Amino acid sequence: MKIMKKVQAGTLQSSDLMVFLEPAESLTVTIESTVLKQFGELIRAKVDEVLAKHGVEAGEVRITDRGALDYAIEARLETALMRAEG
Repeated sequence: MKIMKKVQAGTLQSSDLMVFLEPAESLTVTIESTVLKQFGELIRAKVDEVLAKHGVEAGEVRITDRGALDYAIEARLETALMRAEG
């Protein structure tokens, strides 16, 4: 799938996250998190899993996390991807 437009999904409340997507020529993923030291690798793995599942090969992905669980990361990212399609 291709990211066609700039979108966002989520909130910045505790235990949630905000996902920002923008069209780009290559894929870049930036993660800011209050728990990055403890869970950064797991957050990145979940983001990579969802992007691969949807066939995303290009775009700017920015995640601002406030301690969201993996199912919330997946849901917010999938929502943003659906919005970005068209």
